[in-house]
Amino acid sequence: MRRFSWFNATSLTLGFTFLYLPMILLVIYSFNASKLVTVWAGFSTRWYGELFADQEFLDAAWVTIRVAVFSSTIATVLGTMAATVMVRAGRFAGRTLFSGMIYAPLVMPEVITGLSLLLLFIGIGLDRGIFTIVLAHTTFSMCYVSVVVSSRLATFDRALEEAALDLGCSHFQAFRLVTLPIIAPAVISGWLLAFTLSLDDLVIASFTTGPSATTLPIKIFSAVRLGVSPQINALSTLMIAIVTVGVITASLISKRAAVAQARDEQAAARATA
Repeated sequence: MRRFSWFNATSLTLGFTFLYLPMILLVIYSFNASKLVTVWAGFSTRWYGELFADQEFLDAAWVTIRVAVFSSTIATVLGTMAATVMVRAGRFAGRTLFSGMIYAPLVMPEVITGLSLLLLFIGIGLDRGIFTIVLAHTTFSMCYVSVVVSSRLATFDRALEEAALDLGCSHFQAFRLVTLPIIAPAVISGWLLAFTLSLDDLVIASFTTGPSATTLPIKIFSAVRLGVSPQINALSTLMIAIVTVGVITASLISKRAAVAQARDEQAAARATA
């Protein structure tokens, strides 16, 4: 067993410092009373109040949440269907083209994707707004869902579906009652990944948005171009807090589920002993 040397400890400390020290400073300066983000003038929560009073930021946040929910839901449905075809359909005419079209957004630069969608929307005369952003985010996030779900379907035991078919289920009922509950963790993971990508997207949204819809990343980028405002620090702190609470909650739920599963396995072992 290798010892934890001073070099490893130093590297780990420097790595975590590089990653998390800027976030810590951002959180600290979000409670700064001064308008200058680099000058500490005392503790204050005034910027949080001004943030919640800023209607433009609230509208941008609401647009971002709606776009993320709709696009991730549509991307999850389409990505799951695409993964099912890729894993279950076997070889068919156009399979290579189909898989290439599914996985192309994974390697395509976001600038190219955004520009292509912009030209498409202009060509068909579609007014840019929330609807076009949802279409754009669905397009590039569907491939991530497909990758996650297909990896789970590749290891799925088809005998369970065959047993359901033998008991009288149709193919759709077997998928809905047997396959879908088993691959549900992968589907949920794909939805969360698509939701996160939509919340974080700036480049594609900037190409496909219109004057009637401004997402939060676009709003933050526009505000930062004029200088970092203490409201941006407050908003970033709230986002960090939400993510932290979500991660801790997910960890606790996973740990509780693992403990319950271990308890059930021990009870089953004692019952069969």
